[in-house]
Amino acid sequence: MSLKIHQDHGRFKQIVRGKIKANLRRYVQKGEMLGKRGKDTISIPIPFIDIPHFKYGHREQGGVGQGEGDVGQQLSPGAVQPGDGQQAGQGEGEHALEVDVSLEELATILGEELQLPNIERKGKEQVVAQKIKYTGVHTTGPESLRHFKRTYKQALRRQIALGTYDPSRPIIVPTREDRRYRSYRLQQLPETNAVILYMMDVSGSMGDEQKEIVRIESFWLDTWLRHQYKGLECRYLIHDAVAREVDRDTFFHTRESGGTMISSAYKLCKDIIQADYPSSSWNIYPFHFSDGDNWSADDTRHCVEMLKADILPHVNQFAYGQVESPYGSGQFIKDLRESVGDLDNVALSEIADKDAIYQSIKDFLGRGK
Repeated sequence: MSLKIHQDHGRFKQIVRGKIKANLRRYVQKGEMLGKRGKDTISIPIPFIDIPHFKYGHREQGGVGQGEGDVGQQLSPGAVQPGDGQQAGQGEGEHALEVDVSLEELATILGEELQLPNIERKGKEQVVAQKIKYTGVHTTGPESLRHFKRTYKQALRRQIALGTYDPSRPIIVPTREDRRYRSYRLQQLPETNAVILYMMDVSGSMGDEQKEIVRIESFWLDTWLRHQYKGLECRYLIHDAVAREVDRDTFFHTRESGGTMISSAYKLCKDIIQADYPSSSWNIYPFHFSDGDNWSADDTRHCVEMLKADILPHVNQFAYGQVESPYGSGQFIKDLRESVGDLDNVALSEIADKDAIYQSIKDFLGRGK
């Protein structure tokens, strides 16, 4: 019976996985799903899964086995007596089942559906973390590591062997000799760490819809990169004519106005990388989102110079997503294509609306950098 339950559960998981893959493009475009995140899982509405249920016959009044008729009388499917009730509607109702999917599984599905290659880690050095690994049970040790279940079982064995255990009054009193303690050793685990530096233009031309597109896309970028790296940090930079670092909530909800100087964001990004993230130890991913309307051609040239000299030599991949605004899109992505578009660690993407997020994720992550 237990084996059959596990088999049924496994089949159900495969059905859910197939439904998620079939509808992944729709999930990628929807922002409300991101609000249903737990610590390590996310709730996804899965439509059109037929959950086993009882189906009642035509006579649905009076309870089971009650109503008019004699005992033993056979009723044909059409033998429905007239009575009070409402006229039934036509067609079957659509029901969505919400299932919890781990972010690890979601990342795997994303990689399979978009055919994303695993990332080639750039850093030669590795960050070494210590992990406690329990190796056994000893008769001595600190009280903080006492194994209560083993201690109880040892005391129970002793009292049964001595004949002092009374089933009608099952009191177990461990002695000092009954105590058992976990033993452990420290394990050195090399980890390859990564950092994402999100940069977003918050000038007057970037509205709520454009920020929502950035919020949705950043969730999927986070999900994939966390699947690839054990340690992932995120830093958030916003800019109009000046740039500053903020927390995640401020990043997605800041309302600003004024002009745009993209070079201010690249300068702050460069300073953070130099101060906190040596490229020998970190895999670095700057992601920049803007409507492309920069202040001047001189500032664009300054951006390109910083990219070539101070950012691109130290990062796994620089990605720029140009989000179309109600006022139109600017020249910046065209200038980047001409100056650095052919470089191996540069990914550029135009994001016209939410429908374009799916392809943009593939543009950014499809190179395996």
